[in-house]
Amino acid sequence: QVQLVESGGGLVQPGDSLRLSCAASGRAFSSYAMGWFRQAPGKEREFVAALNWGGSLPYTANSVKGRFTISRDNAKNTVYLQMNSLDPEDTAVYYCAASIQPIQWSLLPNSYKYNYWGQGTQVTVSS
Repeated sequence: QVQLVESGGGLVQPGDSLRLSCAASGRAFSSYAMGWFRQAPGKEREFVAALNWGGSLPYTANSVKGRFTISRDNAKNTVYLQMNSLDPEDTAVYYCAASIQPIQWSLLPNSYKYNYWGQGTQVTVSS
């Protein structure tokens, strides 16, 4: 069983930065594919960014490319989402997701590829 716990959300102003963290249980964390998704009120869940166990070549959604960066620290069993230049359109609940098997890079944005999900952390961008 894998447990994912997100943290780091909050209320910020447009242009600010936040770093989300997702701590994962499980001895084989280094083999997981990890991703971030978000869901705004009244909208469907949306892919944000993901990467496989090696941490190389992340897949980042066009809507956040150049502003958001995903990274991982296998020694800490943690994946991060650095969010810069935040915009009110980024307001959403952000979810961490994990797959216990690697995911083909082109399929990283597909939510059905992930076995486990965190409870979500709220990010609100407002002036």
